[in-house]
Amino acid sequence: MALARELMGLSLMEKSSFLASATSTRLVLNQKRSRSFLPLEGRRVQVVIRRSTTTTTPVAAISEDLDLVKVLPEKAVKFKVRAVVTVRNKNKEDLKETLVKHLDAFTDKIGRNVVLELISTDFDPKTKAPKKSKEAVLRDWSKKSNLKTERVNYTAEFEVDSNFGIPGAITVCNKHQKEFFLESITIEGFACGPVHFPCNSWVQPRKDHPAKRIFFTNKPYLPHETPEGLKALREKELRELRGDGQGERKLCDRVYDFDVYNDLGNPDKGIDFARPLLGGEKIPYPRRCRTGRAPTDTDMKSESRVEKPLPTYVPRDEQFEESKMNAFSTGRLKAVLHNLIPSLMASISANNQDFKGFSDIDSLYSEGLLLKLGLHDEIMNKVQLPKAVTTIQEGGLLKYDLPKIVSKDKYAWLRDDEFARQAIAGVNPVTIERLQSFPPVSKLDPDVYGPPESALKEEHIAGQLNGMTIQEALDANKLFIIDYHDVYLPFIDKINALDGRKSYATRTVFFLTDAGTLKPIAIELSLAPSSTKPNRVVTPPVDATTYWMWQLAKAHVCSNDAGVHQLVNHWLRTHATLEPFILAAHRQMSAMHPIFKLLDPHMRYTLEINGLARQSLLSVDGVIESCFTPGRYCMEMSAAAYSSFWRFDQESLPADLIRRGMAVPDPTQPHGLKLVVEDYPYASDGLMIWGAIENWVRHYVNHYYPDSARVCNDKELQAWYAESINVGHADLRHADWWPTLATPEDLSSILTTLIWLASAQHAALNFGQYPYGGYVPNRPPLMRRLIPDENDPEYAIFLSDPQKYFFCALPSLLQATKFMAVVDTLSTHSPDEEYLGERHHQSIWSGDAEVIEAFYEFSAEIRQIEKEIEKRNSNPSLRNRCGAGVLPYELLVPSSEPGVTCRGVPNSVSI
Repeated sequence: MALARELMGLSLMEKSSFLASATSTRLVLNQKRSRSFLPLEGRRVQVVIRRSTTTTTPVAAISEDLDLVKVLPEKAVKFKVRAVVTVRNKNKEDLKETLVKHLDAFTDKIGRNVVLELISTDFDPKTKAPKKSKEAVLRDWSKKSNLKTERVNYTAEFEVDSNFGIPGAITVCNKHQKEFFLESITIEGFACGPVHFPCNSWVQPRKDHPAKRIFFTNKPYLPHETPEGLKALREKELRELRGDGQGERKLCDRVYDFDVYNDLGNPDKGIDFARPLLGGEKIPYPRRCRTGRAPTDTDMKSESRVEKPLPTYVPRDEQFEESKMNAFSTGRLKAVLHNLIPSLMASISANNQDFKGFSDIDSLYSEGLLLKLGLHDEIMNKVQLPKAVTTIQEGGLLKYDLPKIVSKDKYAWLRDDEFARQAIAGVNPVTIERLQSFPPVSKLDPDVYGPPESALKEEHIAGQLNGMTIQEALDANKLFIIDYHDVYLPFIDKINALDGRKSYATRTVFFLTDAGTLKPIAIELSLAPSSTKPNRVVTPPVDATTYWMWQLAKAHVCSNDAGVHQLVNHWLRTHATLEPFILAAHRQMSAMHPIFKLLDPHMRYTLEINGLARQSLLSVDGVIESCFTPGRYCMEMSAAAYSSFWRFDQESLPADLIRRGMAVPDPTQPHGLKLVVEDYPYASDGLMIWGAIENWVRHYVNHYYPDSARVCNDKELQAWYAESINVGHADLRHADWWPTLATPEDLSSILTTLIWLASAQHAALNFGQYPYGGYVPNRPPLMRRLIPDENDPEYAIFLSDPQKYFFCALPSLLQATKFMAVVDTLSTHSPDEEYLGERHHQSIWSGDAEVIEAFYEFSAEIRQIEKEIEKRNSNPSLRNRCGAGVLPYELLVPSSEPGVTCRGVPNSVSI
């Protein structure tokens, strides 16, 4: 009976009349003995399949006793299928949105509605176009318009022919006045089972975008596998996403294109507000998303700015969803920068108050910041405060949450072992290198920057090596360095000429103890060759004066570290360098492409957060310039690192560890390497996550690319990679280190690196910013004083009150609180975060059952890694993550609750 049912294209379990397997046939039942179709059960049935002479479709003849059931080629039969359309509602609407919604509900009744049309994978040779259903209208829009639920399910009913085939796409035309967010569509009634369309996209009204929106099923197709009925639509959709490169983009557009960083300055306000163009031969830099805004009046090469709070363009589907936007903007970055800071500035910037001691800093967490001069009511009325900032009592106080670094041991940050521990388990654990020769040597041009030799000498460290010689310590892999000399030295004169900014180019040498922990043994402080002051080396203290000298030297190292962390390791290496790959993916790979499906969750929100960063953080007088030592030269420093340091082939975790000498190749070990410092929390946890991503990606790639020919002949894949390099990273396109893309192994390696950077690497560098940097003395983002020597007028002030001098060297009260509020925002997980091992539409994001099963295995491995990290954090032998007052290393724990948690690995660079 089941076989007969399959041949006739019937499913008695479905309500629909006929199903897709009844292609090009019509069933004619002999009613001689008034027998229906159903009583065939239990009888001897003989099934014969023969080819019709007039059609290529099989024709079935079913004989039972003397009765005959014939299948004759006749006209296709009409039958109906049902669509369930899930639309996501907005939780909050302004008055205009509410009025338009009611208007749409009214006009929907008179024909201005949402119209859908199914498109088959089959091509109709008669019409020379894909087979299509009749158009169908979403039902009950007006009735359900006032539902307050997060999601609303609508239905539509399509009429199709029995020779329609399998649906491959659906078009949507929005005749309303207002856009809506289409989450998914499921078609029920075909023999193949439910057909899923994961949409997750804003559908614009026809008045703004006349063309119908195209959505494809979840079934992946490589370009050469595209069914005939979908080929033209696949190309059409990509053309629309690429745009024509002309004109200013509207906020409702879905166009992905490239441009240079020419929007950070505002030369129309004066020469002090101009900033160099980043991207091009003069200053190489990755490309950003093009907005097409008009040039400024005074500089045709600079793009005019859209100032906060007005939104800047990113493609509509890249904008934050409502819950993410609420977490981000309700009292977060926009409220802090636009409302709180100007009011505070008016109150306290006149004398730019300094912290007078530790008690002033402690009061920010215990008592709060007194909003002076009657500003309390004004600020409370217009600021929705960040989650980490709460109001207490009527006295007008602001209180910050206590950062984790001082939550277990208030003075841990002062200790040398904690200073060193953060180099491998803090918020910037990716800079430390094994020292392979002594003294270290600069790679800068000696004609410009002076002799390359370091000021570090043997006598500075010889007595701190546990009886070893320097060469013995080098050979035993006992010496390590954080070297910011070449990053900062080209900018030192410019930085130190800025008002209220002072900096050195630092080098810090560490010794690995027998306990597996690091201790700092020397800090080199360099100024430019033009300086009248010699470079100096500071070593651990021996008395009260050298104690404070040492604390100031460590503070300058942390300030260097904060700048490199934010401008190079965080912004450049995870945000900016990934943007070209994301733009090219949308432009060159169809949503049907299996590699696009793999990358999709790892691209979420990145264009939006990068756009917001250019508008508020990186721009002239933005938070980065205001709060970090390099000031107006911050982005130039980032660009210098891009052209001299960044290499995509060394961005994988194993390659980066080997490049820095923190691991050595060892084919007998997992991941093919052995860590030089066994208890290196970032690296040891990171390698577990790297391995899980690598296994998942390799399985996925091999499933679709069994051989190199498939990789080489995939025109969309090759176009994506070529455009990412030749356009997105155009200034480095001729570098010989770009990996080739010719084999499945090449593809797996490239994709694993991209997913690692977007997920775990970004998480390790981002979500500890407030837990470690929210206590400003631990990681001052800028310094305002150099260390005085005996010939300086300030030396007497330093001797008389070293603590006061120390706090005068740190950021001011305004600078500190502004920085704290922003890093609180950046360290926050939103409620709609998707973490590694999770996906939206977890069971239907792909129509390939084997791939779904492999993804569940990947998710299980990620959960197992989380348990292993928890075990490590309670292992007392791992002293860099477990001990009295020692923070556990949780930045690579995959899951997290919303908020500032110092843990959690989202899929993408989303904050």
